[in-house]
Amino acid sequence: MGQEGLRVGEPMNFLAPYTAEFYAAFRIIFGLMFASHGAQKVFGAFGGERAVTAVPMLAGWIELVCGLLILLGLFTGIAAFIAAGEMAVAYFWVHTAMGWWPLTNDGEPSVLFCFAFLYMAARSSGAYSVDGARRRAT
Repeated sequence: MGQEGLRVGEPMNFLAPYTAEFYAAFRIIFGLMFASHGAQKVFGAFGGERAVTAVPMLAGWIELVCGLLILLGLFTGIAAFIAAGEMAVAYFWVHTAMGWWPLTNDGEPSVLFCFAFLYMAARSSGAYSVDGARRRAT
């Protein structure tokens, strides 16, 4: 970095020592948000409407369970892969009926969740996770 400051294209190396903590926060926050969407569908929590038909109720349970697993860092790879699949299905079944572009069909959260969860599926639990604690214990 030097005295001239951060150059274009240069990585923000001062953040590098905290990548494990940033990823843990990323995983925990996305897990919490996903579980919250599930709680809305399953229980009508947070001002949401409880799902009354089978497909939204199934989606709610997937969101609630996978979100909590991701938040805790327990079986994160599998839970995130399932969650990414659910978000892809949600986008193509629900949102594309209103147009293809996510910004105009209200599908932006589904796309963002999908790709965030694909990243988590590839990276797995990381620091501050039940899986990490289990690995250290063995």
